[in-house]
Amino acid sequence: MPQEPSLLHQWRRQTFAMLLAVGLDPSRSTIFYQSAVPAHTELMWILSTVASMGYLSRMTQWKSKLQIPEGTTPDHSTAKSKLKLGLFSYPVLQAADILVHGATRVPVGDDQRQHIEFTRYIANSFNTIYGPIFRAPEALISSARRVRSLKDPTLKMSKSHHDQRSRILLTDSPEEIGIKIKFALTDSDPVISYDPIHRPGISNLIEILSQFDSDGQSCEELALEHRSSSIRSLKEHVANTVSGHLRSIREKYISLIEDKSDYLDSVADLGARDARSNANLTMRLVRVAVGL
Repeated sequence: MPQEPSLLHQWRRQTFAMLLAVGLDPSRSTIFYQSAVPAHTELMWILSTVASMGYLSRMTQWKSKLQIPEGTTPDHSTAKSKLKLGLFSYPVLQAADILVHGATRVPVGDDQRQHIEFTRYIANSFNTIYGPIFRAPEALISSARRVRSLKDPTLKMSKSHHDQRSRILLTDSPEEIGIKIKFALTDSDPVISYDPIHRPGISNLIEILSQFDSDGQSCEELALEHRSSSIRSLKEHVANTVSGHLRSIREKYISLIEDKSDYLDSVADLGARDARSNANLTMRLVRVAVGL
């Protein structure tokens, strides 16, 4: 979807810095800007020749972006006026991102599982026509597969939600995290229990806490441990635990963003060089297979 150019440039640099801040090591990982590797879009175009319009119309992302109901088709009045080809065909680009580098396991959130299934479909469709070029990848789902909104726990936590208090950013200060969790939506029952169906708000806080628990306790065990605590005390504990674990990431991120050297650019350039080399190996096979 169209973005303000100056903001897009800023956001992608911030995202690159955050990848390093959370622990990706350039000596062990290839980190690069997608736009620096033309093979991604070349493969997308080739894959689009075997992608089904019907399958793409059933994908959820373009509907959620346009805020129209699930089950809507491209013939919907809103879709006709607002749906752009780039958004509709975005799953094909995502498939190209994965397949051009021969990825076999892809870490995704639960809401992205559909895109991995689409990638498997398109890889198998291509292989059926042109021979065994691609390996169908598998989704790698973590235990924190879906973190929910602090203001509406029926929704996933998202950076695009209109209320900034609905999400915790990796760059948030301890004070900001404390305020957001303090005002997180819960219910009137003062007893702490884990029940995602009937008590999604308090259960969301327990799920967040479980991801940072050093003892690896389950949500049920954490709920039992805090059963005698007040909701306020639980929120304070969650806020302190989350901010404590994110502090080093935030400090590393700030250090990288404020670094006046060309370190980020040099890491990106090196990653792009390696990524282009790897992608070109795949594209040589693809071009031969399709007759280019």
